[in-house]
Amino acid sequence: MAKRDYYEVLGVENGASDAEIKKAFRRIAMKHHPDRNPGDSSAEEKFKEAQEAYEILGDDDKKAAYDRFGHAGVDGNSGGGGGGSGFGDVFGDVFGDIFGGGGRGGRSGPARGSDLRYDLQLDLEDAVRGKTVQIDVPTMSACDPCDGSGARKGSSPVTCDTCGGVGQVRMSQGFFSVQQACPKCHGRGQIISDPCGQCHGQGVKEERKTLSVKIPAGVDTGDRIRLAGKGEAGPQGGPTGDLYVQMHVRDHAIFDRDGANLHCEVPISFAQAALGGELEVPTLSGKVKLKIPVETQSGKLFRLRGKGVSPVRGGATGDLLCRVILETPINLNAEQKEHLKQFDKSLAGKSKHSPRTNNWFDGVKKFFDNLTG
Repeated sequence: MAKRDYYEVLGVENGASDAEIKKAFRRIAMKHHPDRNPGDSSAEEKFKEAQEAYEILGDDDKKAAYDRFGHAGVDGNSGGGGGGSGFGDVFGDVFGDIFGGGGRGGRSGPARGSDLRYDLQLDLEDAVRGKTVQIDVPTMSACDPCDGSGARKGSSPVTCDTCGGVGQVRMSQGFFSVQQACPKCHGRGQIISDPCGQCHGQGVKEERKTLSVKIPAGVDTGDRIRLAGKGEAGPQGGPTGDLYVQMHVRDHAIFDRDGANLHCEVPISFAQAALGGELEVPTLSGKVKLKIPVETQSGKLFRLRGKGVSPVRGGATGDLLCRVILETPINLNAEQKEHLKQFDKSLAGKSKHSPRTNNWFDGVKKFFDNLTG
């Protein structure tokens, strides 16, 4: 019986990418593998057919020959035809990442040390202006007596006799043949036969490091600084991880930050709002004068350009947005209350003094007229 087209077998289009071909083979292999379908000859045939297709389409040279000449260009080069690399290599290449194997790779070497995170609390002023801070970080550092090797001074690690120093072993499970990290040396290829007495063969020890961290101007909550090589030392001489300093800017008593802009509320008296004038308002660079126009309404927003934050990643400096809030006086004495009553009477019935109030009442009247109409 004539062989089916390999692209049809894997269910991909002619010209599919390597990733698409590998994904298609993985799906079919997992579905039809004999260990999942014991006694099912049809599943086994589909599995072998997919294996043969992937061995051709998963190899650039064989795939080029197949695309040009069809099956005639690759006969004798596939696992199904009796030659080729065999299913063990194909399976290790496609499924090695699931089972921890390195496919066709070699020894993994000493493990890299862990990355660390340090949460740094900053005042708004320091975040905006930048500063240099000292931080204490608990970490794992290379052991001094053994210089991080894990072996007692004067001795050295020896080659693992299970994997022969490769760091990986091939395991057979029924029809499966996979590569995975050596269980004895955990992929390192070496064994500590005479461990260091202080670190017990780990090559690392606990300690606290004091580090100087330069905080650039304009950072905000969520920003982080990477200090390469300042994380934990890797076990048995492995490379050191990194330290990530995470920024957390504390709430401020006056200002709220929104990106490059700052916001604040400025209380003003009734007299200031009605008659206008000037107010002193704070900024992060000192006090400035804010001019209040005559008849300013509560909630009006004033923009002080360039009095915000210069973003850490560049760009224009933000603004300071001041919202004036009319403050109602409290603890009035009898004389003050009487003055207010007299003033209120002087405004009675004069709509020109309260345009917003009159507009609101007109809207309410219209609303109820529509309801009853």
